[in-house]
Amino acid sequence: MKKIILRLALAASVSLAPHFLHAQTYVLDKTIPLPGDGGYDYLSIDKLNNRLYVSHGTAVNVIDLKTEKPAGIIGNLNGVHGIAIDNKTNRGFISDGKVNAIVAFDLKTLKVISAIPLTNANGPDAIMYDPFADRIFSFNGDSNNSSVIDPNTLKQVGTVVLGGAPEFAVTDSKGKIYNNLEDKSSLNVIDSKTLKVIKNYPLTPCGGPTGLALDAKNERLFTVCRENKGLSVIDINTGKVIATLPIGAGVDAVAYDAVTKLIFCSCGDGTTTIIKQQSADQYSVLQTLKTPQRARTLTLDNQTHKIYLSVAEFEQGTRKALPNTFKVLVYKLSN
Repeated sequence: MKKIILRLALAASVSLAPHFLHAQTYVLDKTIPLPGDGGYDYLSIDKLNNRLYVSHGTAVNVIDLKTEKPAGIIGNLNGVHGIAIDNKTNRGFISDGKVNAIVAFDLKTLKVISAIPLTNANGPDAIMYDPFADRIFSFNGDSNNSSVIDPNTLKQVGTVVLGGAPEFAVTDSKGKIYNNLEDKSSLNVIDSKTLKVIKNYPLTPCGGPTGLALDAKNERLFTVCRENKGLSVIDINTGKVIATLPIGAGVDAVAYDAVTKLIFCSCGDGTTTIIKQQSADQYSVLQTLKTPQRARTLTLDNQTHKIYLSVAEFEQGTRKALPNTFKVLVYKLSN
């Protein structure tokens, strides 16, 4: 009898297994129009409050992920790049690149709390929160360093000398931050407590690395590279390049879904390359998803497994965005 019950339980668990474990191609789900004009860069999700933050010129558009509708705007900024989330203090942090400042805001009300001027910094771009050190790190592309902010006091408490022009960064939440150096085609390992670079790994054959994502369980990093149009898989313990796979041109961002084992590489050429992780060291291209030209940045909702890309329409043959065309595109797993 026990064996019968066990077999029935196993059969039930199989039949109830999430469909996304089987159907792993992505399709367009919807478009979310957003007000305002201007350039665009990073997208970031606040998991606790279920909100999506979208950089947009001199403002941040906020989307309620439950309704997938606009929920507010953080405006009167100068040149938004990235948004970092610290739920412990109920604060978000925006890298305002044109004035070399970090803008803190309330995650509940979206009201600006303070603009924090950065010392010895130029061009803050990527930004992230490290829970281990309980610090905000901005990565300053024009001064080759990282500014460190205490999210509790809203003061700059340090600077990390990086030795090259930084791009994306990720934390292992255990004391190490990994950061791509675009001009050096290398990877820094930063001690988030001592604020020192403790290792630097060459990323050959990767050239011009931009986006970076982490598979914490398998201790692998995924870095996307413009010059060779590739995604490289890195062993975080040795810095060894395990594999390199072809992707589209003009890549900017990458995201990893630990449940579906999919890696998403958003490219400015109108494609998002989706790569399947078979094991820690084995990968294959699963899908080349057609997206609009210049939809080069994305973020992943780990709960719904949807991906969100921002883009505007442009005048033919120019870099001038057409007014009132900015939007976020939502892609989901197909049925």
